[in-house]
Amino acid sequence: MKHMKQIRNLSAVCLLTVPLALSGCGLFGSESAAVDPPPGEVEAQMLEVSGTTELDSGVFAPLASQEKEAVADKDAEAAAPAEAGERTTVFLEDGNGLLVPVSLSLPKGESSAMLKDSLTALVSKGAYASSLPEGFQGVLPAGTEVKSVSVDKDKLAVVEFNSTFNDYDPLEERKILEAITWTLTGQEGIKGVQLWVEGKKLTEMPLLGIPLDRALTRSMGINLPKHGTPLMNSSAVTVYFSAATPDGVHQYYVPVTRFVPAGEEPLKAALNELIAGPESGNGLEMVMTQETVLDSVKAGQNGVVTVSLTDDMFADSKNVPDEFLESVVLTVAQNAEDAPVQIRLNGKETVTGSNNVDYGKPVSAPEYVNELPL
Repeated sequence: MKHMKQIRNLSAVCLLTVPLALSGCGLFGSESAAVDPPPGEVEAQMLEVSGTTELDSGVFAPLASQEKEAVADKDAEAAAPAEAGERTTVFLEDGNGLLVPVSLSLPKGESSAMLKDSLTALVSKGAYASSLPEGFQGVLPAGTEVKSVSVDKDKLAVVEFNSTFNDYDPLEERKILEAITWTLTGQEGIKGVQLWVEGKKLTEMPLLGIPLDRALTRSMGINLPKHGTPLMNSSAVTVYFSAATPDGVHQYYVPVTRFVPAGEEPLKAALNELIAGPESGNGLEMVMTQETVLDSVKAGQNGVVTVSLTDDMFADSKNVPDEFLESVVLTVAQNAEDAPVQIRLNGKETVTGSNNVDYGKPVSAPEYVNELPL
């Protein structure tokens, strides 16, 4: 792909690939090495943050066991047929051990069945294993069965697995929760997730005991750094970096949660983390140059976020690598409730990407991220 060749050339100058601290097999290897869990204090506080959302305010209170069957019946009645080949996004593990949003086509069925299918795609060596892009795999234990998925009026998804769900590698415990939560909350009308196994609600994960007494939401983060800053004086933002196959043919975007000083404006902090680039060692690439500067971030009355950047490498603001620009769009959407963004680069209002898109005009994040070939 032309834009990949261009960004590789830029890498020789200042878009250097920064190797990361998470060890693993080569990119898109047949198996991924286990990723160390985040530090204990980070783990506890991230999960505490996850539980302090509106899902626990009473509006989204976790379901009592006696409500589970009623919710499932109600959801089945409200299910609408899905079109054949309709796409959905699931979070799969790549060759670097990172969770990646991947767009897949699912068979025709009821909406509740599609939710089950999206989780079934997360099962290692499962029914959809042959439908996944090369180098990606599910993180649920082989043999896991998704027995039911129901969504209540308060947008809480209740998922029930068979007992094989418990047969996972302890080091994968948090990754499993992230994959399930980010897959389901990416669906319209789902804000949080609750887990059951064989008719019993989980109050904690079976092996390492990660607490599940509150609904899981995206505020738990994803792909946390191996060495995180304690959250007492920090807050979390999520940014999108880029990764690619070794031959540079296929490129995709990876969300990474970062810790920033408490009190910073989240969107500005997220964009500065994007400019700072990834940590070293897991195949993520810098999408900005070492000369990129964030001048301002402004939200207009029309809901469009204007991001103003300076980078002398792209003085004419033309043929800018789309990884540079798309990562800004995805990061803004993640931290500003899916707001569209328009980019100003070196003061110019026309900013053309290597994909021939004018990012000087309002651009929204794509509905489906990473439509990778099989």
